[in-house]
Amino acid sequence: MGTSVQVTPLCGVYNENPLSYLVSVDGFNFLIDCGWNDLFDTSLLEALSRVASTIDAVLLSHPDTLHLGALPYAMKQLGLSAPVYATEPVHRLGLLTMYDQFLSRKQVSDFDLFTLDDIDNAFQNVIRLTYSQNYHLPGKGEGIVIAPHVAGHMLGGSIWRITKDGEDVIYAVDYNHRKERHLNGTVLQSFVRPAVLITDAYHALYTNQTARQQRDKEFLDTISKHLEVGGNVLLPVDTAGRVLELLLILEQHWSQRGFSFPIYFLTYVSSSTIDYVKSFLEWMSDSISKSFETSRDNAFLLRHVTLLINKTDLDNAPPGPKVVLASMGSLEAGFARDIFVEWANDPRNLVLFTETGQFGTLARMLQSAPPPKFVKVTMSKRVPLAGEELIAYEEEQNRLKREEALRASLVKEEETKASHGSDDNSSEPMVIDTKTTRDVVGSHGPAYKDILIDGFVPPSSSVAPMFPFFDNACEWDEFGEVINPDDYVIKDEDMDRGAMHTGGDVDGRLDEATASLMLDTRPSKVISNELIVTVSCSLVKMDYEGRSDGRSIKSMIAHVSPLKLVLVHAIAEATEHLKQHCLNNICPHVYAPQIEETVDVTSDLCAYKVQLSEKLMSNVIFKKLGDSEVAWVDSEVGKTESDMRSLQPMAGAASPHKPVLVGDLKIADFKQFLSSKGVQVEFAGGGALRCGEYVTLRKVGPTGQKGGASGPQQILIEGPLCEDYYKIRDYLYSQFYLL
Repeated sequence: MGTSVQVTPLCGVYNENPLSYLVSVDGFNFLIDCGWNDLFDTSLLEALSRVASTIDAVLLSHPDTLHLGALPYAMKQLGLSAPVYATEPVHRLGLLTMYDQFLSRKQVSDFDLFTLDDIDNAFQNVIRLTYSQNYHLPGKGEGIVIAPHVAGHMLGGSIWRITKDGEDVIYAVDYNHRKERHLNGTVLQSFVRPAVLITDAYHALYTNQTARQQRDKEFLDTISKHLEVGGNVLLPVDTAGRVLELLLILEQHWSQRGFSFPIYFLTYVSSSTIDYVKSFLEWMSDSISKSFETSRDNAFLLRHVTLLINKTDLDNAPPGPKVVLASMGSLEAGFARDIFVEWANDPRNLVLFTETGQFGTLARMLQSAPPPKFVKVTMSKRVPLAGEELIAYEEEQNRLKREEALRASLVKEEETKASHGSDDNSSEPMVIDTKTTRDVVGSHGPAYKDILIDGFVPPSSSVAPMFPFFDNACEWDEFGEVINPDDYVIKDEDMDRGAMHTGGDVDGRLDEATASLMLDTRPSKVISNELIVTVSCSLVKMDYEGRSDGRSIKSMIAHVSPLKLVLVHAIAEATEHLKQHCLNNICPHVYAPQIEETVDVTSDLCAYKVQLSEKLMSNVIFKKLGDSEVAWVDSEVGKTESDMRSLQPMAGAASPHKPVLVGDLKIADFKQFLSSKGVQVEFAGGGALRCGEYVTLRKVGPTGQKGGASGPQQILIEGPLCEDYYKIRDYLYSQFYLL
């Protein structure tokens, strides 16, 4: 029987809720993603709370709230203590995302679900992996190998491959097959016939019919039109995810057009975000990496974008039209919410959404058709205490300090008594028998007497008989001072409000103004009021989510052709649509489980462990195949002395092998290769490649294969037996390894 695999959704199926899934591989429990929404609804974590203590490892795929937002809360409140694995960008940018979330909430509410310390504790021990790095799990996970691969959705975003006994479990959600300015496309198509594929149906019903160049032109023209009439443009964005692509688009366009309109990137951690991103060029697209290698040009040295970390700087900016990218994209909190309320009533202004708002948020409400004319918004802010409230607060704090000092003195007194009591008890009482006492006149005369005590036995614990002695410890040291370590311990409440832990394990960095903001320990309170906001500004939504559309998802799944398929994270209609398509055209085993419904996707293949005998291996001839070596092995199954299965040399002669071409040819790459050899080549109808005047080459699937896009494939060369035919065939053979 194959590797045992069970999948249990904890959140994010048949809806757009955050992503969180339990995947068990031979009894080893993976929590893949640990997301939360911008509403921080604790009811979404009920399923996770029931299994958190059983988790053996956590895998994070993307650095946004939907994929890792619940990690600090789960580790503080739910008993999650497993090691966490992620790429370096997901670790760093995810940390900043959670900082931004906390600070945004803390300024408008008494947010207490987690603190800055909880965020640091959750991220400080993350094990960082590079793309395609095979990591062998220790201990209970021995024999399991995990590896992140390019997803193409966000910087550092990952497709996770879990391998056990040669069988692959692939977790691929929110991937993008298209290459963008700062990211390469996904490598999901490089996996063929995995045992299990877990993927999302988020865009299964959406088809993108707009080319990237046309979409970018519409995006920039819309912004320019509003700026030129004196309006402002607000883009509600995430903290450190898809906003990076938008920054590059605006930066390049402003450089080409020479615009003077200012662009502001406003989050609590904007400076730290860009500082980190500048150091992650090797995780970005090939064009950005090559540009840096050749000319040392860093794409994120933003010359036309000003980084801001508080709204006061924006308010003090020169008047006039401007573009502001501000968090949060949901408009539930953060600077974007405040700016929207201020700008909504001006018809010259534009609010440009680049992704679908989370369900139940203000952004989602504004994206409805038709958009609302009025919206009710609750605005909150934190203000310092003053007057009688401040006096009452200070009196309460003084009372608490006195009580704390009194408790400390009582504890100290009890400790002192306990230490003295132990000294008293250490020597046993001396018993004098007065009946047997007699006077003895010594040499000193009658004025001096010795007392002899019959029956006195010194206690075994004493060195010599002596009266009780109390060591009065000095209250000061040799320098005349008393050092109390408790005076130098930072209280938890001060840490929560007054500092952000950036220890050596986390290496987090904050802007000075942000740090000073958190160090402001003045007494404060949150005040709220409801506003009716008139929505007179333009509301536009464009697709910059960076996800593959429905047609691409179906094509990708068909190419990967998994043995078993599990669908997650989509509304019910999209999930059922993709499920039926895959059942009819790709895979007979398709599952779409509900929350806490466990599906057993154990492979039907039978896997056995065998030992390769030394006698067999000594006769094997390996051939180089890229970075690996391969060879034919002709053997028969036997057993070793320890009764383990073993492959032994065959008793008789092995049958001859037919030559095998090993590799995967892409027609587009072969076209470029032929062009470099001087062959006139062009695409013909049906995906065929016309080579020269007489020869046609086409790639087809085996007879009867549905879709023709997965499994073993054939390459056909059609044409008369002429010089061109043999030349094209030799070129074709050169693209493979002959075994």
